[in-house]
Order: sequence, then C-alpha cells, then structure tokens
Amino acid sequence: MTTTAAPTIARTTRARHLTGFWFVAAAFLTLMAFGTVPTPLWPIYQDRDHFGATTVTVAFAVLVVGAAAAFHLLGHLSDRLGRRRIIVPALLTGILSAAVLAIWPGLPGLLVGRVLTGVAVGLMASTATVYLTDLHDAVHPDEPRSSLPALVATASNLGGLALGPLVAGALAQWAPAPLRTSYTIFGALMIVLLLLVLSTPETVDIEARGNDRPARFALRPGRGAAFGSAAAVGFFAFAVMGLFSSLGAIIVRGQLGITSYFIAGLAPFTAFAASALAQLALLRASQSVALVTGTISFPVGLALTAVSLYHPMLWLVLVAAALSGGGAGLLFKSAVAQTVGAAAPASRAGVLATFFVLAYLGMGLPSIAFSVVIRHAALQPAMIGFAAILSLGAIAAVITAHRHK
Repeated sequence: MTTTAAPTIARTTRARHLTGFWFVAAAFLTLMAFGTVPTPLWPIYQDRDHFGATTVTVAFAVLVVGAAAAFHLLGHLSDRLGRRRIIVPALLTGILSAAVLAIWPGLPGLLVGRVLTGVAVGLMASTATVYLTDLHDAVHPDEPRSSLPALVATASNLGGLALGPLVAGALAQWAPAPLRTSYTIFGALMIVLLLLVLSTPETVDIEARGNDRPARFALRPGRGAAFGSAAAVGFFAFAVMGLFSSLGAIIVRGQLGITSYFIAGLAPFTAFAASALAQLALLRASQSVALVTGTISFPVGLALTAVSLYHPMLWLVLVAAALSGGGAGLLFKSAVAQTVGAAAPASRAGVLATFFVLAYLGMGLPSIAFSVVIRHAALQPAMIGFAAILSLGAIAAVITAHRHK
C-alpha cells in the first residue's frame, strides 16, 4: 500500500461513517414520527367505530406493549449482533406495520399495526442512540465525550414524535383517505431509508468478540442508584408525552369544539417540538441549568393544562403543551445522558433498552389510568390530580438523580 493510499482510505471510511450517522438519524426520526401518526386521527377512529377515550388510550398504549417487549427481549442484541443488524429489522417491522394500518383500517388491524409499530420503535430507539455514538466516535476519535450524538439522538426521538401528528393532521385535513394516506407515505419513506441504512458501516466487530458475549445489563460499579433515578425521570417525562399523544386531539375537540384534524395535531406537535427545541436552546448550558429549567417548566405547563380545561382557549392549550413538553424534553435528555454514563461500555444498548422500557411504561400506564378515572370523575379535577402527581413525582426523581449523578 502506498503512503498516499492509507490517508485516502481513512478519509473514505470517515466519510461513510459520517453519511451513515445522518442516515441513521433520519431513520430514527422517521420511525418515531410514524409512531405518533395516529394522534390526530383518533377522533376519526372514534367517530367511525363509536368507541370512547379509554379505547383510544388502549389503542395508543398497545404501542407501549410492543415497544416494552422489544426493549426488554431484543434491545440488548445490538451489543452482540451489531447495530445495523438491529436497525434494519426495525425498519422492516415499521414498513410491515404501515402496510397493516393502511390495508386493514378496522380496530383489530389498528391494534395489530400499533403493536408492530411498538416493536419497531423499541428496536430502533435502544439501538439508534448507541449507533449514533459509535458512528460519531469513528469520525471524531479525538472527541470521545462530545454531546452531539446524544443531542442528535434526542432531537431525532422527540423531533420525530413531534412531526408525526403535524404531518398526519395536515394530510387528514387536506389529502384523501386520511386513514390510509399517512401510513402509505411513511411506509414509502421507511423503504428509502432502509436502503440508505444498508450502506452504513457496522460499528460492532462480531468476529473480534468471538464468544465473548457482553452482559445483557451491566452498570459501572456503584452506578445503580444513578440508573434508577434516571429511569424514574424518564418515566415521568414520557408520561406527559403519553397524555398529549393519546388524548390531546380528543381534548382539543371536546373542550374547544375544534373539528380540524390539523389543529387537533397541534397540541401534541407543540409538546414534542418544544421538547426538542428546549434542548437546542440550552445546548451550551450546564447540566444543572437544564435540570432546573426543566423541573420548573414541567409542573408549570401541567398546571396550565389543567387551567385550560376550565378556560378553554387554543393559545392557552398550546402554551401549556409547550411548557410541559419543553420541561419533559430537558429532563429526558438529562436522564438519557445519565443512563449512558452509568452503563458499562459493552452493555450500553442493553442498559438503554431497560431505561426505555421504564420510560415507555410511563408513556402508557399513567394515560390509561387517567382515561379510566375520567370515566368516573369530571375531566377538570382529574387533570388537577394527574398534574399534581406527575409534578411531585418528577421533582422527587430529579432531586434523587442530581444526588447520584
């Protein structure tokens, strides 16, 4: 090999890793957006199939079941089998889910499709975060502690969750066949991204590891409390996202009397978009500043959400969603960073998978409980209690996490 060939090969390898970094980020964002596509469509399903808020919440929450199962059973496998070997099945499962939802629009098809979506999300979220870190480290080996991979991963995660209801709401409002169009478009996007991800380099050397299988869940010594408190923060942060994803569109229509599908998607979009934007705005702020900001805006936003039910105005709902979502995003980013720091290097995907199981349980279980409560109690006082419980739980979790960071 000539002296000029080695630098050329190195540059080509770095370029492949760099483009792969953005391919994975785009795939992550698209699949997460696909997960929230039904958010503005819930009123359409309600009107067509004549079911109530509890059924809507269950239809939303079966995604959580699929995601939790994937996180728990399969999320650690990329540490053994490789990152790309898990991202590709995640996209294939997402494509299958899109086909089921588009072709089989009834309630059984909705439930099956949502479970498949959850499995795809579970495979993607636990693996993409680590894959992005690996790809960035390969391009910038001199920046092992860069915050860029975690920022891009969180922005892809929450930014995707934000785009889903906005795009689906717009398509439902102005495009034909609202229960098929969004799923078809996202399915086509995932096919394109699948081809791009296939060209991305693998970052786990399976042959070098041989029979040395990393532990499925391994923390650094003395970091158990740090992981537990970070998982609790993630649980409460995602509980807010679950509320807006499952019942946001129904609350907008029921309390404000707005029937526009696009407007119905604005509240969840605002919550998720604020999550991503808050992290960008405080990118250079210290961890303490971000935590304090998130801990303040989180309960304030929830309090305003309760107030908006007594004084229903669209601008107040959106402000409440922005403050709640922004606070949740800052708390979630901090929790992910603390989880990665607590994990043993060879088990990062497995530890993140466990973290996401608990976070996604937060997205599903409180929303189901809330939908059951409002069947037997008025919506307004139920929301006050819900906001109080989440706020106090989040504050307690943040204080514990700060002690063990």
